[in-house]
Amino acid sequence: MSRIGLKPITVPAGVEIKVDENNHITVKGPKGSLERTLVPQMKVEVKDGTIHVSRPDDTKENKSLHGLTRTLVNNMVVGVTEGFEKKLEVNGVGYRASKEGNKLVLNIGYSHPVEMPETADIQIDVPDANHITVKGIDKQKVGQFAAEVRGKRPPEPYKGKGIKYDYEVIRRKEGKTGAK
Repeated sequence: MSRIGLKPITVPAGVEIKVDENNHITVKGPKGSLERTLVPQMKVEVKDGTIHVSRPDDTKENKSLHGLTRTLVNNMVVGVTEGFEKKLEVNGVGYRASKEGNKLVLNIGYSHPVEMPETADIQIDVPDANHITVKGIDKQKVGQFAAEVRGKRPPEPYKGKGIKYDYEVIRRKEGKTGAK
């Protein structure tokens, strides 16, 4: 039994939710609007300021989709009210990040600076040369963009150089030893 799928989602003030046929959900809030088409098996109901997700039967597929559907709807509600953000750190001698116009420019040890354009859904903030903040209302797009930035130079275990999430801990390895 899905415990997450059974939890009702409370709708904050100022959030408007519309469920069309084929489970096309539109959520509008103070930060923007999100749309998503969910699986047709799940039943999404809005009543008395809460959203309830229910499944038709207890097959294995429907049990797993139940919790997923509820989480996707909850992420939409949280996104339009609070938004999501990921913080990244740039570590390494000479490694730095800057923002030029609507582009993120990374100097991370390559012969050229790496440029990543800001999209309409994503806001990039560079408070200093070693920190990057990615913000947006769509959790998946924020996470994907942060992963793409990290993928340009993932942290390496010997010196700890690279781009990492602020909560990430890099396990350091010992270097070579002179074996005789």
